[in-house]
Amino acid sequence: MSINWFPGHMAKARRQIEENLNKVDVIIEILDARIPLSSQNPMMDEIVKNKPRIVILNKADLADHNKTNRWKDYFRSLGRYPVAIDGRSNNVLKSIEPLALEATKDIFGRMEARGIKRRPVRAMIIGIPNVGKSTLINSLARRKAARTGNTPGLTKSQQWIKAGNNLELLDTPGVLWPKFEGDVGLKLSLTGAITDRVVHLDEVAIYGMKFLIENDKENFDTFYNINNYDETDIVSVFDAIGRSRGMLMAGNEVDYEQVTNRVVYDIRNGKIGRYTFDEVNHDD
Repeated sequence: MSINWFPGHMAKARRQIEENLNKVDVIIEILDARIPLSSQNPMMDEIVKNKPRIVILNKADLADHNKTNRWKDYFRSLGRYPVAIDGRSNNVLKSIEPLALEATKDIFGRMEARGIKRRPVRAMIIGIPNVGKSTLINSLARRKAARTGNTPGLTKSQQWIKAGNNLELLDTPGVLWPKFEGDVGLKLSLTGAITDRVVHLDEVAIYGMKFLIENDKENFDTFYNINNYDETDIVSVFDAIGRSRGMLMAGNEVDYEQVTNRVVYDIRNGKIGRYTFDEVNHDD
């Protein structure tokens, strides 16, 4: 799947991030714990350069716990400060605030040595659309500071938000990169980062089905109450799910569109199980 996706507001957002870098002490990068590599904007390394970076593996409640721990080890090996959370939790500030203080201790040490009075840590929040940024900000600020929703690209402008006594957050719009190919586009779509309008959702459903059949077949079969299908023939899988769940059209034909939507919904929302679609490769 090859998708070109670079709306004008995303180009503008990139410029805003670059222009505001000198106002912040640390970057808080929010990734989807299910796709820590695929949800990481490759442009960000060149944009944020050497700023200290906290990596938040959000939606950890939907991801494979053991793989999340391996991803945390990986990001630590890059000199970043990782933490895995569910952004809807009331305790996210307790998880993130100590990391912000640790990541900036050298900066504030130098400031204090020059007699500059301590102030809150200023952090810029970055992340691709629909990775849970607004929900996390609301949890940090303990109020509805940012609009939330499941529509990618909802956050359009920047705003400063106070979080606790030690953090000031600069929100930024979600930024995708100009082009992604292969499994990256499928993974972004399966987890809801790309709007369904710009993808072939049947390809996304097929990717998800194949992943589950390969990695968790017993649970997949049990969830949909299916058996005796040919796992090498994806139409056979569609047919089995459609008939098991009663997704039929006139003439007793399987409604493939309905099956597609149901499978994508079930995987995206953790109905079948907790899955991480990116594997850790320390040679990356």
